[in-house]
Amino acid sequence: MPNKAELKFLEPLRSQIPAEVFTKEFKPPKTDGSGNSRRQLRRAKRLLETAGWSVKGGKLTNEATGNAMALEFLLVNQGFARIVAPIQRAMERLGIEVDVRVVDTSQYINRIRKFDFDIIVSSWGQSLSPGNEQRDFWGSVAADRPGSRNYIGIKDPAIDKLIDHIIFASSRRELVTATRALDRVLLWNQFVIPNWHINKYRIAYWNRFSQPAIKPKYGLGFSDTWWIDASKDKTLKAGLKGQK
Repeated sequence: MPNKAELKFLEPLRSQIPAEVFTKEFKPPKTDGSGNSRRQLRRAKRLLETAGWSVKGGKLTNEATGNAMALEFLLVNQGFARIVAPIQRAMERLGIEVDVRVVDTSQYINRIRKFDFDIIVSSWGQSLSPGNEQRDFWGSVAADRPGSRNYIGIKDPAIDKLIDHIIFASSRRELVTATRALDRVLLWNQFVIPNWHINKYRIAYWNRFSQPAIKPKYGLGFSDTWWIDASKDKTLKAGLKGQK
């Protein structure tokens, strides 16, 4: 839940942001991982029906227009086809026509720049000191600017205001507080489908390196903090020589 410091940024925007920001802790939906998410599909069906969609002839159809819902995942990496497959299957069970299209890099970049897509797999890398780049990610001015990273097309005065609080923060504490307030509002707007996350690095390396006792908090730090340890290197080479 937002603390008192965050509420100073959020309260003036209460009428413009999701009510859940003030009443609930954000938690992504969970399943048992079996792929049989019937409870979640039933809830999705009810939400779609409330929004004017119903299944006709096996296709999710808009009651007002008669148009069937169809979506395309635009991918640049064939490996992600496997990642989005469970989402595709769930959508198809709801009657949504789903296509997964993998294109070459140049075509992908051109379509992204023009915002010519339905759904993509993406991320927004962040530093420990967020600033002006947030306007390019979520700001109204960037929404229609070709090549911006506001892929979602967000045009929200409340979010613009929260971004300004980050940019013009007068202290580190205020910066952290404003960033958390923005993050909270972005989450509760449900702009993205959380995909996957792993908090480990999976690497293979020769045992010839040493590392500092204090490591980077959010990175591997290989090129900046690891060094070749002469003793380990000598032992490794001796061992390799003995195997020949």
